[in-house]
Amino acid sequence: MRRTNLHMNKSGYLCFNNTNKPLHRWIAEKKLRRPLKNGEVVHHKDRNKLNNSPQNLQVFRSQQDHFKAHLIDAGKYGSKYSFSGK
Repeated sequence: MRRTNLHMNKSGYLCFNNTNKPLHRWIAEKKLRRPLKNGEVVHHKDRNKLNNSPQNLQVFRSQQDHFKAHLIDAGKYGSKYSFSGK
């Protein structure tokens, strides 16, 4: 995949130029071998929005489940780490 097919959106995620679909969501779908369901959230484990390695992506059933993971990390590593988006 050539980087020229991608752009960075306002939130700092790489997206496809032709569809505006975030790259991390597309990679998660390939990893799962199915389309993401409504409400599913793709999480970057290392908080780096540009690290779209399949091993770095985790899919949560809902935004609420995703937020809980951030709260757990905040307890372990501090809020600044858990809620920062590198």
